[in-house]
Amino acid sequence: MRASSETALRPVSPRLITARRIAALPGQAVALLLIAAAVTAAVLLDRWWLALLALIPLAVVLPGVLLVGRRVRALGYAERDDDLVVATGVLVRRVVTVPYGRIQSVTLSRGPLLQRLGLADVQLTTAAAAASVVIPGLDRAEAEALRLRLLERGEAQLAAL
Repeated sequence: MRASSETALRPVSPRLITARRIAALPGQAVALLLIAAAVTAAVLLDRWWLALLALIPLAVVLPGVLLVGRRVRALGYAERDDDLVVATGVLVRRVVTVPYGRIQSVTLSRGPLLQRLGLADVQLTTAAAAASVVIPGLDRAEAEALRLRLLERGEAQLAAL
């Protein structure tokens, strides 16, 4: 996938797939409990149609489990001469271009799970501050290097004005 005709997107770490699957485990456990309850009620009450209720949590959880890898592989970013391009989304593709001169702050965030997997999220706050841009699941060293490069380029762009 290309952000433009000349810029290839850099992917995020594949370990983000593992992180997202682990983070989804509590929701999957609840869904399994609901499925078990619906099937048990159907058997105990001899009402076959109650077993159909088990399809509801299954229909909610299954697509998320199956598509997490594809969703992570759709994430990417590209550093160009004057701006940063961040792309997300499988079904609805979102490509955000952030000029370096508009970047006000760059922060790294690492929750316990990301920290354990050696990953970090890079969050950009722009001058518009209407919404921040997040690049999730980068290797920690890559995230720190990207943070420094973005801050340097942002300061250089501001100094040029």
